[in-house]
Amino acid sequence: MPLNLEIPSPLQYFASLVQSDEHFPLLEAAISVAQDEYPDLDVQQVLGDVDQLLARVKRRLPADAPALQRLRALNQFFFRDLNFGGNINDYYDPDNSYINAVLKTRRGIPITLAILWLELAAGMGLNVRGVAFPGHFMVKVNLPKGQVVIDPFTGQSLSREELAERLEPLRQRSGLVDEFEVPIGLYLHSVPSRDIIARMLRNLKDIHKTQQDWTRLIAVLDRLIVLNPEAWPEYRDRGLALAEQGEAGRAVEDLETYLGHAEEALDLDAVADRLAQLRRQNS
Repeated sequence: MPLNLEIPSPLQYFASLVQSDEHFPLLEAAISVAQDEYPDLDVQQVLGDVDQLLARVKRRLPADAPALQRLRALNQFFFRDLNFGGNINDYYDPDNSYINAVLKTRRGIPITLAILWLELAAGMGLNVRGVAFPGHFMVKVNLPKGQVVIDPFTGQSLSREELAERLEPLRQRSGLVDEFEVPIGLYLHSVPSRDIIARMLRNLKDIHKTQQDWTRLIAVLDRLIVLNPEAWPEYRDRGLALAEQGEAGRAVEDLETYLGHAEEALDLDAVADRLAQLRRQNS
């Protein structure tokens, strides 16, 4: 009898990658996000391309090079020789969130550039982490003589003063001034891989929502819900997007799920009204 080997859908493949926090393949999960836009994408090929970059930069150094020398070699290779950097001209292009496209154009947004840089840095034995700095994803490196925080958009190493300056607009908006000032270290905590992928997907979500591209928005929300099944606002947003697309039955299910769990949300009445409309439509 012939074997019936069913090929997993992109969403099933993504679900298999993100089920465990202990073995979370950050780069592979990030690459797989692009399969919604590029159905023929070979994820293993893209992983191989990144491995080749790692092999190239490692050849520049002796095996026993100290951490600071490895960091300098990586930054020279990534930001200067290969010229990876921020897509200033078209920041909201969805391609900036797709690792395969970023590898080709060498242009991206902070989080995708950070994911590539983190993979190479970890492959070089550096102690690195992603940092969910407000409004702008960063990376940090722990070295024997201290910590370095780098903006992956520009490759610039940032001093505490420069980080404080970047926080100033947030502090003014939040009223965190004078005696209420929050220590800068609180903004530099490491973030787990799951949160990095969630932030990457939310960037795409914002783009598709702004463009009212419901099909793409729903695909991103499917992934966000697989990634964090208890992220109840994502069910609300998917339900509203499904309603826009005329899928009242599925929309009702999602909005019911949201209302069943989001007990103290400020929008409960508005969502309940929308749900009642959809139920009438669906009856």
